[in-house]
Amino acid sequence: MNLPGLTHHTARINGIHTHWVEAGQGEPVVLCHGFPHTWISWHHQIAALAGAGYRVIVPDMRGMGQTEGPVEPESYDCFQTAGDLAGLLDHLGLPQAVFAGLDFGIFAVIDCAHLHPDRVRAIVALENPFYADRADITPLAEAAEWAQSHFVHIDYFRAPGVADAALNAEPRKFLERVYYALSGEYRYLNVWEHPPGTPYIEALPEAPPLPWSWLTTEVMDAVVADYERSGFTGGLNWYRAMDLRWHQRAAWRGQKTTQPYFFIGSDRDVDLEAWHGDDPLAAIHDYHGQVRRVAMVPHAGHMMQLEAPGPVNALLLEFLAEL
Repeated sequence: MNLPGLTHHTARINGIHTHWVEAGQGEPVVLCHGFPHTWISWHHQIAALAGAGYRVIVPDMRGMGQTEGPVEPESYDCFQTAGDLAGLLDHLGLPQAVFAGLDFGIFAVIDCAHLHPDRVRAIVALENPFYADRADITPLAEAAEWAQSHFVHIDYFRAPGVADAALNAEPRKFLERVYYALSGEYRYLNVWEHPPGTPYIEALPEAPPLPWSWLTTEVMDAVVADYERSGFTGGLNWYRAMDLRWHQRAAWRGQKTTQPYFFIGSDRDVDLEAWHGDDPLAAIHDYHGQVRRVAMVPHAGHMMQLEAPGPVNALLLEFLAEL
């Protein structure tokens, strides 16, 4: 998919073949996606921010899209994933940038803010306001406890080879179903009603035919083509390294980020509903020292930047103007 003024780039950064796209000129803004997404999940924001005078830089995150995916989960720890972001700035000759992220993307940004604080001009978190980690139990152990009574995708992803083979066999079915399940048109936690041992694709709802009101066939085709080429192991390794990152974060657990921080959530997001405590918006101040604004977008789910690009873009531009 091509956007006006969009350019594709590749280079060896932080030891891996890295792909990213750029558009616009001005102050740099880096947009970081989650799983199972690629750079294209930000295409509405790229056009809006570049048109408003910003240099927009959007990497395919480690192991996803057209960026190389090491096969060992240990390569997805905090130091490597945050190092990818700092290394991208090094390659581009940029001292710092504003970083926005969703899902695993924002967790890598927050890790970068702790490990390389001078490189992060500001943080814009979408959906995930802070680490969802509990201090008393590792993420994979917690998921295993939940999975004793019902299906949990985090536990399903843990065993190497199992989820990889299932998702690689039916990438389009999986991607369409999970995108729909994560949207505001479905309540994702209904997936948990399936018993332990259910294959993920079968636990997900059947997706309506494309195009949807918020997703074109062209965009889905691009995502499917990338995952058909790369497979899902790289993305799944972000889950398999969750305990490793949990242990590494102990070094700065309890420390607040020091950069200006903005948050955009949506009222139908599963992560806010299930993974960040009873009152996640109030808890933001416990994790970030310079909270500037907290905003909520109505009638959207976890795919917020695709589902509600108008409100999301307006808020991003407001936040950037405040800086």
